[in-house]
Amino acid sequence: MEDEWEEDDYEVEEVLENATHCDNCDDITGHEILKQKAKGKGFDYLVKCEQCANIHTLNIRPPALIKIPFTLTDGPESETIQLEVDEDEEFIVEDVFEESEMLWKINQVLIAEGRKVKYAIAKDVKGINAIRTDKVRVKLTMTRGEDSEADVLIVPQETTYTGGNLIEHNDSTWRIRAIHTGSGRTMRGTVKASDIKRMYLHEPPRPEYFAPRTPRERRQAWKEGRLGDNPNPVRPQGETKKGVQPPTKRKKRPRN
Repeated sequence: MEDEWEEDDYEVEEVLENATHCDNCDDITGHEILKQKAKGKGFDYLVKCEQCANIHTLNIRPPALIKIPFTLTDGPESETIQLEVDEDEEFIVEDVFEESEMLWKINQVLIAEGRKVKYAIAKDVKGINAIRTDKVRVKLTMTRGEDSEADVLIVPQETTYTGGNLIEHNDSTWRIRAIHTGSGRTMRGTVKASDIKRMYLHEPPRPEYFAPRTPRERRQAWKEGRLGDNPNPVRPQGETKKGVQPPTKRKKRPRN
């Protein structure tokens, strides 16, 4: 019954409305807006978590905009441009962003006196150097039992991921529990790597030992992840196109 529930769960595409962090759930969840009040250039919202019914206040204030010089390098050519960003935006070395319909990877973050750091908030940044790239970073949250850890995948920008599918990462098999795109989560949809804000992976239940009897069963088991990642499998000894061939019987020698 537990396996059937898991499969049914992955068939549902879920998009969270008014997604924000709930302190009680300690997760990004959907919320119902109970009240709203204008406050300066922003709003104060009284919201109710759709998961645990926790009611709390959400203060939304637009951050101030500042300009930062970006030096963009494409092969032998470099150009410095001024980009307008939120003053509280985070910049991390190796992060990827889009500009002029191209992808760029940050390789230097400069702060006061030209010092290079791996991470800084926009208001402290004096300049950023970036190089053109065709790869993006996908942030991961991987949950095994009650333990979670963060990691990053670096993949070609055209890569896509589908909620509910199995993937291999760090020599382990994981199921994509949900994909967060910034506007909501999908549990079944397909999303381009460049549009993913974070991907949530769960360790799937360990299947009982499975020994396929025919090549067809074996191929199906590979697709379902029951035999791990084996894109170029070697047919086991004794297996033929029609199935598993029994051991060759010894021929009886004629009696003299």
